[in-house]
Amino acid sequence: MPSIRPVARLQHIAVIAFEGITPFHLSVPCLVFGSHVEGAGAIAFDITVCASRAGPLSTSAGFAISTTADLSAVDAADIIVMPSWHADGRSAPDNLLDSLRRGHARGAIIVGLCLGAFPLAQAGLLDGRTVATHWGSAATLAQRYPGIKVDERVLYVDDGDILTSAGVAAGLDCCLHLLRRLCGAEAANRVAKHILVAPHRDGGQAQFIERPVPADAAAGRFARLLEWVGEHLHEELSIDLLAERAAMSRRNFTRHFRLATGTSVKQWLQNQRLLHARRLLETGDLSIEHVAHASGFGTALSLRQHFNVALRTSPSDYRKRFRAGATQRAGA
Repeated sequence: MPSIRPVARLQHIAVIAFEGITPFHLSVPCLVFGSHVEGAGAIAFDITVCASRAGPLSTSAGFAISTTADLSAVDAADIIVMPSWHADGRSAPDNLLDSLRRGHARGAIIVGLCLGAFPLAQAGLLDGRTVATHWGSAATLAQRYPGIKVDERVLYVDDGDILTSAGVAAGLDCCLHLLRRLCGAEAANRVAKHILVAPHRDGGQAQFIERPVPADAAAGRFARLLEWVGEHLHEELSIDLLAERAAMSRRNFTRHFRLATGTSVKQWLQNQRLLHARRLLETGDLSIEHVAHASGFGTALSLRQHFNVALRTSPSDYRKRFRAGATQRAGA
C-alpha cells in the first residue's frame, strides 16, 4: 500500500482500448471514475478513451465503438489504465509500449486490469514486482516473464505507482481501491453505492470463493451478523462471540466465514475498522483518541500503528489531507 499523499484536484485518465476489446472491461474504469464523486477528498476526473489510432474498433460483443483520440492522450494523463488485453497475451504494438514507458517515467499511475498486466510486463514495467492477473492466465504470465512474481490468489495488488488486478469484477475492486486512495473512503463508498457493488473488498481476498453465499440457513444469519458487526466495531469482537451470535461452532463459523468472504475473521474485522476510522477522520471532528475508540482500535497509539502499516501515514496527516481537499474545493 502506498503512502497517502496529496494529488491534484483534477486528474486526467487515459483508458486504452484495442481491437476486439470486451466492452465490460472498457466500461469498468469509466464507470468508477466517471461517476459523480463527492466527499472531503473529492477529485474531478477527466476520462479519455484512446487507442493506437483514432476511429472505429470492433469489440468481442459484436458491435463497434469509436475512439476520438489516439495514444497521444496517454502523454497528458495522470492515470493510465490498460483495462484488459487479448486472451492469447499477444505482443503489444511498439507505440503502445512506448506510451506506457513514457507515462511511467514521468510519474503517472499505471493500472493493468485483468490481462492488462501483459502489455505492462512486455513494456518492462513489472520487473521485480508482485502483480495480479486473471487466475486462468497467471501461469502464462509468470512463465513468459520470470522476473515478475504473479500472485494468482489475490484480487488486486497496489504497488504504489502501478496497480494490477485479477479478472472481470476484480477490476471494479481495484478501481474503487484507487478511488479510495485518491478521494477517501467516504467518496469511494458513495460511488460503490451508486453502481451497486460492495464498497470494499480487500486486495488480499481470494479471487474466487467456492460458495459465495452459503446455500443453507446460515446465509441469513451470516448477513445479519455482518450487519451487526458494522454497528458494533467499537466493541471487543472475538471469534467465539461472533460464532455464538451466528449459532455455529467456532470451527464451522470460521469455515463459513472464509467461504463467504474469502478472508479470515481477523483480517476482515481489521479492514472494516480501518475503513470506519477513515470515514470518521474524513467527515467528523472527533479527536484521534475518540476515533480509535469508535472504530475498535482502543487507543490512539494502536490506531496510529495500524494506519502506519496499512496506509503509511498517520491519522492526523490523513485527516489534514482530506480537510485540505475540502478547503480547496470550497475556494474554487
